[in-house]
Amino acid sequence: MTYSGHPDSLDARSRSVLRTLIAQYIADGQPVGSRTLAKSSGLDVSPATIRNIMSDLEEAGLVAAPHTSAGRVPTAQGYRMFVDSLLEMRPLGEPQVEQLRRELPTGAATPALLGSASALLSEITRFVGVVSVPRHDEFPFRHIDFVALDANRVLVILVFTDGQVQNRVIETQQPHSPSELEQTANFLNSNYAGMRLDEIRKRLLREMREEGAHLNRLLASAVEVAQQAFQSPIDNDMLVTGQTNLMGVNELSEVDRLRDLFDAFQRKRDLLQLLERCSRAEGVRLFIGEESGFAALGGYSLVTAPYGVGNRVLGVLGVIGPTRMAYERVIPVVATTAQLISGALNRSTTPP
Repeated sequence: MTYSGHPDSLDARSRSVLRTLIAQYIADGQPVGSRTLAKSSGLDVSPATIRNIMSDLEEAGLVAAPHTSAGRVPTAQGYRMFVDSLLEMRPLGEPQVEQLRRELPTGAATPALLGSASALLSEITRFVGVVSVPRHDEFPFRHIDFVALDANRVLVILVFTDGQVQNRVIETQQPHSPSELEQTANFLNSNYAGMRLDEIRKRLLREMREEGAHLNRLLASAVEVAQQAFQSPIDNDMLVTGQTNLMGVNELSEVDRLRDLFDAFQRKRDLLQLLERCSRAEGVRLFIGEESGFAALGGYSLVTAPYGVGNRVLGVLGVIGPTRMAYERVIPVVATTAQLISGALNRSTTPP
């Protein structure tokens, strides 16, 4: 048997053996031997024939033989073929979808909703739940208030359509009286509520240019205060839940490997960049082992799906676990959770 890298290059018997071997290994975590495969593959062939097929699969890079066992275990390449062409993927049933829907808080602000999603993914899969958190300015603002702290310092209270509230202290070039700040807030709330912060900044600058020398004091105050009040907040963050779940997985018990991944959870930057890559693709993404290009994930699999409002992707959620995971169960859970989060965010950001 030769393997060209395409699933169709495997004959039906080899595909059946590979499918059975991986399913058996995912189920019990032990290297799978030829006698076990001969009994469970459904093929009317001898253990000797199975051994020959396994040898061919090993030569093709789809399985490997641990030093301490005569059985075989899947490689990352073998898992990839299994997921892409040998695994029958089914959507979650309605009872399971309804259970997920009940577990997510209704009417909650975005941080609480995403925190629940991360915890829920971890609880259901028993692995690590990850969710990238969008910046505040991804959501339209609903209301703004200004409170003068002293001559040139102003407290800005921003309420966003998804229920988030953010407080910022800004310093203005010139003093503003409480009445000026109130007029400015009323002006912004009347003319710009329901717009994202980047849209407001652009529109204010455009209107300021159009007014030119006739710029009135109210618009001038609005521009000065809003330029600072509507500055983009800090970069995206990431919620991680259930890291300790990985400590109980046999093949991930090596201390050094776990330490590298836990360090990556602490730094977040590299993982956030990987999730950002996932957000630019449609649907579920799966990285098996070294496919992610991220060294800390070399012995793990990452399943992600994007969530958002309308046609705009706001972030990505997913699960990190061992390569030996029940993909047919984890992938639909991730996909459905992303759909439910998107639905909740669409409802919360739709004006009444």
